[in-house]
Amino acid sequence: MKQEQYLAERLDRSVNFNNETLDQSVLEIITQVRKKGDDALYSYTEKFDGVTLDSLSVTSKEISEARKLVNQDFIQALEQAKENITRFHEAQKEQSWSVYHDDGRLLGQQITPIEKVGVYVPGGKAAYPSTVLMNVIPAKLAGVNDISIVTPPQADGKINPCVLVAAQVVGVDNIYKIGGAQAIAALAYGTQSIGKVGKIVGPGNAYVARAKKWVFGDVAIDMIAGPSEICVVADETANPSYVASDLLSQAEHDEQASSICITTSDVIAQEVKAEIQRQVITLDRNEIIQKSLTQNGKIIVVQDLNDVFELVNDIAPEHLQLMIQNPAESMHAVKHAGAIFLGNYSPEPLGDYFAGPNHTLPTNGTAIFSSPLGVYDFVKKTSIIQYGKNALLNASDSIITLAKAEGLTAHANSVQIRKDEQDASTFNKQENS
Repeated sequence: MKQEQYLAERLDRSVNFNNETLDQSVLEIITQVRKKGDDALYSYTEKFDGVTLDSLSVTSKEISEARKLVNQDFIQALEQAKENITRFHEAQKEQSWSVYHDDGRLLGQQITPIEKVGVYVPGGKAAYPSTVLMNVIPAKLAGVNDISIVTPPQADGKINPCVLVAAQVVGVDNIYKIGGAQAIAALAYGTQSIGKVGKIVGPGNAYVARAKKWVFGDVAIDMIAGPSEICVVADETANPSYVASDLLSQAEHDEQASSICITTSDVIAQEVKAEIQRQVITLDRNEIIQKSLTQNGKIIVVQDLNDVFELVNDIAPEHLQLMIQNPAESMHAVKHAGAIFLGNYSPEPLGDYFAGPNHTLPTNGTAIFSSPLGVYDFVKKTSIIQYGKNALLNASDSIITLAKAEGLTAHANSVQIRKDEQDASTFNKQENS
C-alpha cells in the first residue's frame, strides 16, 4: 500500500468516527439518567446487558467470594504489576512550590488532588483487571481519596472476579454494576446511589467515548479514546513471527482496532504476511482478528527510515514498536506517539500489563497533542500570588497602562486607587514634616 493512500483512508476513518445516530442515542441516555437517576440505570442495565439487578453496588461479600475464585498465580502477577506501575508513577508526583522575592513578592503554585474520580472499566464479555491498575494507581498516588469504578455486569449479574480482586488490591472505594453511556452519565451528574465525581477516566466502546465527550465541561475527562492501534516499524533485522504476533495482539481487541506494519524490506513484508496467516488460525479470537485486519490492517513498504518516520509522525500511533537496528538512536525521530517500544523484546503487551508506564494512551492521531494517563491527570494546579505594598506600587504604572489599552478601566482603577492612596499618604507626611 502507498503512503498517501493510507493517510487518505485514515483521515476518512477519523471523520466518520462522529456518528449522528450514535450521538442521539447517547444524549437520550444522558437525559434519562439526569431525570430518573437510579431507575434509569436499572432500566438500561436490563435493556442493554440483559440483567435485572437488585442493587447497583458491589458488596464486600461479593469481593470476598471473588477472591476465592481466582488462583494465586493471578494474584501474584497482579501484585508484581502493581509494584511496577506504582514505582513508575511515583516519579510523576509534583510538589507545591513558591518563590519569595526580596521586594516582597511571593509567587507559587499549589498542587491539590481532585477529590472524587470515576473509573470506567470495560466488562460484560471480557475482563480488564489491567485497566483497574492503570487508572486507579496514579489516582491514588495523586492523593484522590474517593475512587469509584463502574463496569458492566456479566450475564449472571456479577462482576468478573479478576476485576473485583484487582479493585481490592489497589483500594477502590466503590464499585458499581453499570456500564455504557448510562454509567458515564451517573458519574457526571450523580444519582441516588452514585455520587457525582470531578473527573472520569478509563476506556470504553463508542457509546462510552461519545458520552464522555458530551459530559465534558460538566465534569473533566481523561480523553476520548478511539479503537486500539499499533504501528510496528520493522527493518531486515526484525523477526517476522514477532512482528506478526504483535500486530495480532492489537487486532484481537475489536473489529475496529488498527494494526499497521511499516517496513523498508519487501522480504519482511511478505514474511510478516505469511506469519499472520499462519498464527491467526491458532488464536481464540480469530474471527474478530480477521475482521480487524481486513478493515484496518496494513503492511506498508517504504524506501528508507526517513520515509518511515515521516509516516509514523503523520499517523501519531497509540503504540509504536521500533523493531529495527539501534532503535534507541532512531526514537528521537518520533515526534508523535503514545508509547514507544524499543527492540524485538519489548512487545506491546509488556506495556499493557507489566512494565509500569500507563497503558491508557492517546488514540486516533491525538498523540499529536495528548499524553498517556498519569499522576498529573488527577491533580489541580492553583497559582499563588502575593505582592507587598511597595512591590505593587513599583508595578502599578505598567498594570494601569495595560488595563487601559484593553479598555478595562475598572481594572486600572483597582490599582490606581491603591496608588493614589499611597501618594496621598506620602504627600501628607511631607506636609506635616
